[in-house]
This record gives sequence, C-alpha cells and structure tokens, in this order.
Amino acid sequence: MDVSPQYRKAWEGFWSATSDAPGEAIWDSDPSLTAVPHSELLLPYADTALPVVDLGCGNGTQTRYLATVFARALGVDLSDAAIGHAQRADTAGVAEFAQLDLVDADAVRALSERIGDTNVYMRAVIHQSEPEARPAVAAAVAALIGERGRAFVVELTPASKDLLQKVAEARGGPPPKLRRVIEHGLKPADASEEEVPGLLRAAGLTILADGDTALAQTEHLPDGTRIDLPARWFVLAPAG
Repeated sequence: MDVSPQYRKAWEGFWSATSDAPGEAIWDSDPSLTAVPHSELLLPYADTALPVVDLGCGNGTQTRYLATVFARALGVDLSDAAIGHAQRADTAGVAEFAQLDLVDADAVRALSERIGDTNVYMRAVIHQSEPEARPAVAAAVAALIGERGRAFVVELTPASKDLLQKVAEARGGPPPKLRRVIEHGLKPADASEEEVPGLLRAAGLTILADGDTALAQTEHLPDGTRIDLPARWFVLAPAG
C-alpha cells in the first residue's frame, strides 16, 4: 500500500514552495515548545541508548534536538523536498535523514531491519493522513519500536479543526502560513477524538501514559496571540 498520488503531490508541493527559513511552515516551532517537553514525557519510559526515529520530520527541526537526547537520530518524511530542507539545515551533521512512506509496509520493515528496535517520535501525522492510510501509519510505529523501543505520539484533536476554521474565516481571511496549508490541500485535525487511540491499540500498542496538550504554531492572530492547537499525547510500548 502507498499513499495516493494526490496526497504525495500535496506534500511535495508544500515543501517545494517552502524556503529554508526557520518557522516558515506553520508547525515548525522551536524545540523548546515541542520536542523538549515531549522528550521529558517520553524519557521516563525510554532507553536513550536506542536510536530515535522522527516520523514525518519535515525540515528536521525537532530531529536535530532529539539527536542531543538519544544515541542516534533519524528523521524520515514522505516528501523528498522536506528531506532536502532537513539535510541543508543540519549543518553540524548531528542527525540522519531519509525519504520514507510510512504506509509502505515493506519500506518500514526494511528500515526496522536496518536500525533494530528504536524509539519513535511522531508529531501530528495521523490526523492529516488519508483515512484509509491511518492504520498503516499506526502499524509503522509498532513495527519500528519492536520489543524494546517506546514511542511518543501527539495528534491534533477536533477542537483544533474548529479553531483553525474560526481563524480562517476571520476578517481578512486566514493568515499567510495557514493559507499556504489550505492552498496545498492539506487537511489538519481531520481525525476524531477516539480514532487515534483506537488506531494505536489496534496496531498492537499499549498506552503507558497520555494527556492533553497544545501544539505551538509559528503563526499568530492579528492581535499577536500565538496559535496553539489543542492536542493529545501518548507514550506507547508494544502490547504484551
């Protein structure tokens, strides 16, 4: 199974039209607001001697931080253009980056065989995936952690969709960074409240801890308020 050509084209188009400037993508927030607190939630459960794979790494901002916490960090993304951004930004060569379609079970299996059991970091991937592809994305997390790895998964909730719609419909229309997401046909916060934990459990994952949070964006409202999107996080282990 692979993602649809339309989905692949949407992401390739978005990243191809994005510059290397930090924060140009609406979700490209500073690690102090994302990977740092997320790692603090994961670390009590994870072996940092194992690698970490950042699924849907985009331009690699969070991956580069994760490389300071875990023995080895690899960022993967569907988009070749995103991987290009990540490689150019990693001037110190602290992480590795590679193109990967999470829905391609054979490609995921090959990565697992190459690196062994690994920790996984996945921020806001399931919610914007095509509905028919979401079980495969969850299965990729399970396949990669193997027996010894742990995963941190955080996904937008439907409340984020409501907030984004309100922002988009405000006077003056959506702010520039949100407009780019919409224009490229990307669909944030498209999963229901219970869909994500259900998919994770169905993939053979046990939820060790979970909670509510907000994902900081790099876009602001006209009054200067940063857009923070409601989300839910999960720390996961293999079932059994």
